[in-house]
Amino acid sequence: MDEWPKRLAAEVRARRTSLRLTQRDLADMAGVSERFVRFVEQGKPSIQLDSLVAVLETLGLELTVTGRAARASRVAPPTGGQDGAGS
Repeated sequence: MDEWPKRLAAEVRARRTSLRLTQRDLADMAGVSERFVRFVEQGKPSIQLDSLVAVLETLGLELTVTGRAARASRVAPPTGGQDGAGS
């Protein structure tokens, strides 16, 4: 199992707690359900990205995507052909 949902859950919970917000407060401020906030804080791996971004923005957090060499090595290279872009 991927660890990122657990890391995300801990970060969201810690930030919400430091801001002295309840799950209901955060849900209301972010425009999502309290149930959704619970799912994020439980590390549920399948959540809606737009709702997650709303929660993170409300907390002053952001989601960053970075490359990981270990994963990238498993990705197949693009198939041949010229798309007209580049040099």
